[in-house]
Amino acid sequence: MSKQEGIAIKKSENFDEWYVQVILKSGLADYSAVSGCLVYRPLSYGIWEIIQKVADEEFKKIGVKNVYFPLLIPERLLKKEAEHVEGFTPEVAWVTQTGDTKLDERLAIRPTSETIMYDSYSKWIRSWRDLPVRLNQWNSVLRWEFKHPVPFLRTREFLWNEGHTAFATREEAEKEKKEILDIYQRITQEFLALPGIVGKKTEKEKFAGAIESYSIEHLLPDGKAIQGPDFHYDGQNFAKAFDISFLDKNGKKQYAWQNTWAITTREIGVMVAVHGDDKGLVLPPKVAPTQVVIVPIFDDKTKASVLKVAKKIKDSLKDVRIMLDDRDYYTPGWKFNEWELKGVPIRIEIGPRDIKGKKVVLVRRDDLKKRAVPIKKLEKEVLKELEDMQKSMLKKASDFLEANTRTANDFAELKSIIGKKGGFVQAGWCTKRKCEDKIKELTGAKITNMPLKQKPMGKCVYCGEKAEVIVNFAKSY
Repeated sequence: MSKQEGIAIKKSENFDEWYVQVILKSGLADYSAVSGCLVYRPLSYGIWEIIQKVADEEFKKIGVKNVYFPLLIPERLLKKEAEHVEGFTPEVAWVTQTGDTKLDERLAIRPTSETIMYDSYSKWIRSWRDLPVRLNQWNSVLRWEFKHPVPFLRTREFLWNEGHTAFATREEAEKEKKEILDIYQRITQEFLALPGIVGKKTEKEKFAGAIESYSIEHLLPDGKAIQGPDFHYDGQNFAKAFDISFLDKNGKKQYAWQNTWAITTREIGVMVAVHGDDKGLVLPPKVAPTQVVIVPIFDDKTKASVLKVAKKIKDSLKDVRIMLDDRDYYTPGWKFNEWELKGVPIRIEIGPRDIKGKKVVLVRRDDLKKRAVPIKKLEKEVLKELEDMQKSMLKKASDFLEANTRTANDFAELKSIIGKKGGFVQAGWCTKRKCEDKIKELTGAKITNMPLKQKPMGKCVYCGEKAEVIVNFAKSY
């Protein structure tokens, strides 16, 4: 692989340029003819399919069922929930005409589906017997408002799940928070090897229309935070706007209690940024569409014998996602570079000498160390290395997060850390909006969330009054 085809810049020298090069040159994704919209190539969509499969299985275990609602939302429905509309209006793309005929009513291309779904909920829910309603859809949404798109991290169209649930009581709705956040944490940590800080959003940062919002916040190598999966407790806001009401066991009218929650393809971008290196992608084994690639080394004389053994090895490794790269129009060195660029967790090299010694060469993508493994022990060693690599990647990312989560006792310290080091800065906050706004104005850092696990509180980092909560400050995407 030529230098031009490989990554031409170091991650430590120019993170932004490195990130884009890795995505494009690895074949993860490509730009499209529509500004701000990505083409998900087979590699990235394969990763998303694994995320989707794991999440979907977990949702179904707790009683969530899948549905699909229309892409287009009548304007009258968006207007029903004023706070929600205000939050999304700048991002909404409208369909106003079909052919040469103007529509009588504008149709929004969904920025999210609360309004179209809750119009149906109001018809379906009549009695306490109709509850709970726990529905989810896998789809794409379109949000047009932003100036600087970043592949996966900030695109106009992205893929996600959107869960929309309705319960008879507040207690049932609030109980779901832990269920969903636990599922999202399992996916981000156990599969994507991405640690994050779980916490509650401030009133300023919460989802439009929600009573409370919760998020998993990740940290990227450039010191900026980015929001991961989230959960929103909506209370009865949407229920009252859309008349999602029911008769309780005593025959009394009540409004439903609701939640919304999502994980998006943004996680793929976070994974690229956190784990990738100067050679390209480094994929956590559990989400790698191809976990093992076999690269045979042969010439015209040895081709048949080497491929015979290579195919036998491929067939023997039944418990992994594996492929045999038997292309004879690229050199082994070119293939090595290509699979390193694409982030395949394990590469197995086998040539005539290896066959004579009844062994192969195994290379792990995260450390690129080579070691000889007897063929008869290969299956056991491959499974062990995949497991070790998954754990090692999570530990490395967790160590980075811990090392870049600092504490500030006063505003001067907060401003200094944000300006020089970045990362998360934990500090006390009085909960007043004016302090939150002023800190953002003077440092460029916002409150990403308030950790669920709170420490002893001191003084507000800005005004010096008694702190009500400990919060995380960071510059963010």
